[in-house]
Amino acid sequence: MSLPEFDVSDQKVLIVGAGRGIGKGIAMAFAEAGADVAIASLTAATVGKVATEIRAMGRVALPVTGDATKAGGMDKIASEVLAEFGHIDTLVTCVGDSIRKPVAKLPGTDEEGMTEDDWNHVVNINLTEAFQACRAVGPHLLERGQGSVINISGWASFRGRPGYSAYDAAKAGVMRFTETVAQEWAPFGVRVNAVAPGSFPDPEQMSAETYQERQEGAKGRIPLGRMGNLKEPGYLCVFLASPAASYITGQTWAVDGGISIKAP
Repeated sequence: MSLPEFDVSDQKVLIVGAGRGIGKGIAMAFAEAGADVAIASLTAATVGKVATEIRAMGRVALPVTGDATKAGGMDKIASEVLAEFGHIDTLVTCVGDSIRKPVAKLPGTDEEGMTEDDWNHVVNINLTEAFQACRAVGPHLLERGQGSVINISGWASFRGRPGYSAYDAAKAGVMRFTETVAQEWAPFGVRVNAVAPGSFPDPEQMSAETYQERQEGAKGRIPLGRMGNLKEPGYLCVFLASPAASYITGQTWAVDGGISIKAP
């Protein structure tokens, strides 16, 4: 017997950054759970493909495009979704990218240090997009006096690594941003949480051989001995969007096979 507290059927969900990877996995999980899903990305080709897959499941899919790191782009996404859906129950912010570079060129190495543009790109795409989405959709959720926001952080929010200063700082920023907004919005019935995924490579973005090599490498690196499947962060998001999580806000939930607790 299913528990009604876990039911998200017919929810209107906006997922920003759902054209591929973890964002796509989250979109598919919500669709499987019976939600109507708006999928946003920078390009029409990616969201169009995901929309086709969701519609084949018999669910409603609304593809929208825009630059979620910019106010104008995120406002466009929000207004198009509200015009079509009428309201938004759950917002998921899932845009992300990284650049591996040292802060400054290290002695005895050839790799140049991070530029200002490198830093701004990584911080904007991982942290600023969460702000822009909450800024654009927040007034609607607050006016309704209900809703859930799920910001996708990363296991890097718990531990810094050499070469990933901008990315790790941005993901840690998402965690603190989530805690702050959760406190601001809790009196108005809106919950804000974060999900911190570990290693979730997209099989569609690499060869089968490369994917298998990464899977083999995970056996000695990740406590559970494998990489994650793209829908697994989505299952956690579905829970956080459901009435079963009605007393949870301001938390960052790791779904990483245990890597964030592994001893160095």
